[in-house]
Amino acid sequence: MKVSTRGDYASRALLSLALHGDNQTPRSVRDVADRTGLPQPYLEQILLALKGAGIVRSKRGVGGGYVLAREASTILLSQIVAAVDGPIVAGDFGDPHTGGACDHEGQCVLLSIWSSAGSHMQAYLDSFTLADIAEMARGQLDWPST
Repeated sequence: MKVSTRGDYASRALLSLALHGDNQTPRSVRDVADRTGLPQPYLEQILLALKGAGIVRSKRGVGGGYVLAREASTILLSQIVAAVDGPIVAGDFGDPHTGGACDHEGQCVLLSIWSSAGSHMQAYLDSFTLADIAEMARGQLDWPST
């Protein structure tokens, strides 16, 4: 699986909110864009998707902007990526044994492997909360090993 630019940008924007926000005072899109180096128009679209997923809340008008909708310790990295990219899968393939998926030599084995790879990726991203990532960025928690 390849994490898209949208998934990366969404993660970076939320990390900025976690590192510099107090979950009370909204941060403007411009402030988040300036801190993260992300293009503001694209960031606005991403934040709207994250709002739709219930990950951020917004306030309009003077002093408006975005805050996390819930504690960073309850926001999984997999939820962030899925909010902007859709379900985490290794490919756009059918499930094994459905709709004639196994009509060709070895196809069911490969479909099973692709499905398993998506499940492993989901589990790995589930193992990181936004709070964990913020602690890693602050040097308070070890980075994941490669």
